[in-house]
Amino acid sequence: MSDHEPRRDSTGSVPPEERRSFDRLVNFTDAVVAIGITLQLLPLIDIAGPAAGETVWSVLAANSGQITAFLLSFIVVIVMWITHNKVFNVMQRYDGVTLILNIAWLVAIVFLPWPTAMYGDAVNEQVIGAGGVGLLYWWNLALISGLGSLIAIHAWRHPELLEPGAAERLQSPRSVNRWIGWLYFTSFIAIGIVSEFLPAIAPYLAILLLPLNRILRSRHRRTSKESA
Repeated sequence: MSDHEPRRDSTGSVPPEERRSFDRLVNFTDAVVAIGITLQLLPLIDIAGPAAGETVWSVLAANSGQITAFLLSFIVVIVMWITHNKVFNVMQRYDGVTLILNIAWLVAIVFLPWPTAMYGDAVNEQVIGAGGVGLLYWWNLALISGLGSLIAIHAWRHPELLEPGAAERLQSPRSVNRWIGWLYFTSFIAIGIVSEFLPAIAPYLAILLLPLNRILRSRHRRTSKESA
């Protein structure tokens, strides 16, 4: 039996050491995400304040690219963490596949501040898309979304990883919640391509994903109530 193969004690419950191991994974994941979000702010710290004859508004306008990139990355990471948290909240253990996918997800989040900084600089210089900056940034976001969806899919397909009775609370293959993750993934892939040719509209396409997300979830909740 491998180190991360799910085990049960004689009562059928999760052994205490395995529960502690999962709790440590959750705590480590949250800490890394918090650091990754904090690192998004570093490029903004280097922005100088208003010089003589300038206002804070002119400074904001001159650095609007970096500010926009920071806000986009911050919002996306928060949304992805919330989804990731919902999955981990119904889990009681992890296996080797979950560990590998989660590490890859964390690597993508920690890596994000670098393309975010380049993306912001490129927007400020109005050269976004040149050299694949837009592709790197948006496809990094796609990678975060895709890996998060794979974690959820793997957990749903292995009920032994879930809390008792939690299988129905995790998104099923036909649930709109499952498709929302892939909606983000495919949308970020497409936006990355758009940013190479129509860079000015790329951020607005990403912003449209937020109300679309709420509309899909609201429709799914209404459908679920009607069918109940």
